[in-house]
Amino acid sequence: MDDRPSDPRPDDELVGRIASGDQTALTALFRRRHRDVYGFALHMTGSPAAAEDVTQETFVAVMRDAGRFDAARATAIAWLCGIARNHARRRLERERPALSLDGDNGCADVAGPGEDPVADLTRAQDIDAVRRAVASLPVRYREAVLFCDLQELSYEDAAAAAGCAIGTIRSRLHRGRALLAAKLSAPGATTAGHSCGAAAPRPARYMT
Repeated sequence: MDDRPSDPRPDDELVGRIASGDQTALTALFRRRHRDVYGFALHMTGSPAAAEDVTQETFVAVMRDAGRFDAARATAIAWLCGIARNHARRRLERERPALSLDGDNGCADVAGPGEDPVADLTRAQDIDAVRRAVASLPVRYREAVLFCDLQELSYEDAAAAAGCAIGTIRSRLHRGRALLAAKLSAPGATTAGHSCGAAAPRPARYMT
């Protein structure tokens, strides 16, 4: 266990120091945020090994491109997620070149406007089923759900991370939630005896 005290400097300041060549700032940011980046990458790729690679690639990019970070456009965690998103998408494109990353794959939009699939995420007893459901979403909807519901980014930060307009991220999030609700409510979505609608203790935030 690492007993060193955490660095009190905010993320934005750490990134600024990284841009100046401060290795201790890079170490501090990695210690603070690598689990966030790994959790996002794991849900994006569905592979622990790929998530480890994406996490490493993200922080290598941070070390190289910290000077390009603009705190006026997005928070540091949104910037990190945006970098991880780009690396994850490139990996998916290499590994699944014959598949459309952004298609709906024939999924029907069955969730009504008042339904909240995020409640299913927080109540789910079968975490593996939730992981599979998230990983099966088309990528543009998957990343919107991960940005807003798991990373808890604002619409503005999620849009900056995805490189799209705020209205687009809202639309993708609505669609992603609908698809996720349909998948979690489908017969066989969870193992026998488990129900996503049953109350249960909240799982770990990133389900890693």
